[in-house]
Amino acid sequence: MKKFLGFKFFQTLAVMIFALSCSAQNDAKLMSYVGVEVPKDSLDNFLVSKMETLHIPGLSMAVLDKGRVVYHNTFGYADVAKKIPVTDKTIFEAASLSKSVFAFFTMKYVDEGRLNLDRPLYEYLPFPDIEHDERYKKITARMVLSHRSGFPNWRENEEDKELKIKFEPGSDYEYSGEGYQYLAMVLRQLDGTDWDGLETSFQKQVAKPVQMEHSSFIPSKVMMQNKAEPYDRNGERIDWENSYWYKKDKGTFVAASSLHTEPIDFSKWMMAIMNGEGLSVESFENLLKHHSLTATTSTGMNIYYTLGFLNPDQNYSTTYIHNGDNEGFTSWYLLDTEKKWGYVLFTNSDNGGSLGNELWNYFEKEKY
Repeated sequence: MKKFLGFKFFQTLAVMIFALSCSAQNDAKLMSYVGVEVPKDSLDNFLVSKMETLHIPGLSMAVLDKGRVVYHNTFGYADVAKKIPVTDKTIFEAASLSKSVFAFFTMKYVDEGRLNLDRPLYEYLPFPDIEHDERYKKITARMVLSHRSGFPNWRENEEDKELKIKFEPGSDYEYSGEGYQYLAMVLRQLDGTDWDGLETSFQKQVAKPVQMEHSSFIPSKVMMQNKAEPYDRNGERIDWENSYWYKKDKGTFVAASSLHTEPIDFSKWMMAIMNGEGLSVESFENLLKHHSLTATTSTGMNIYYTLGFLNPDQNYSTTYIHNGDNEGFTSWYLLDTEKKWGYVLFTNSDNGGSLGNELWNYFEKEKY
């Protein structure tokens, strides 16, 4: 029978906080979203408690305020069996946080005049996998990035395992990695290159200007050596090398999910969004404006999808969010473009999905 990680593990984890605390930013005060000072040991203790409750082996997190990192810490193990701790160098899969970064990357092509958001993608690159359905010729980059293409998330999740169009493109919302991957194929075509060439373009257009030194959609050998091991909901290591998705996507620039990174690197991209850097004013307006209504909460707040971001309305209209969930990796970021405040976290567990939202509640407290 599979067992959750036990008390001894988390007792060791609590001790490790002090050994790893050098990774936190020492001088800056840690302020909450509502402007209340947060004792850093309070946040440390909160995270350790949630890791124990949710059975998360390892975690790395950063908090930004006024456009700079004010907190960064690492907890637990990148490899439980070998007792390798998570450190500043540990790499995680960003999962669907990739979509936000890829959308930003796409807008570089728009700014260069090489891609029109509203021109049908088939005019750049026909797509044989779906050419049996003429409706695909209506699909644009704007529809793809706002999940209005009509494609399912992944064809593998469909009963017949076939790519299909589930509604008239542009008429409704359905979260779709397939759409993002079609757009990646178009960008690859525009560059006249292969997947490695598209990675090179991403490094040139986004990673290097933003100074992301440890982020890649196609991870290098060094990144793989520093990558955390993934764990399932029972705390068991996932045999990722023999998994379906790893074999399918190895060597592929997967726009929707393959970004490998760590919090300090990812926070540099968040700062670029907060400061409106790297794109034209028009591209930022397109990137961040509402395109799809995804949900309405019980309090009447609407949640919209922009081009690569989730954005609530009402009191949180300048707040942009995304979560990520790959096999054995969960992640979350939130940034406020007005306050220039945000946080990002990565875990090597299937159980970290709720932690990003719980942190959001934590950072809205009035007292600590």
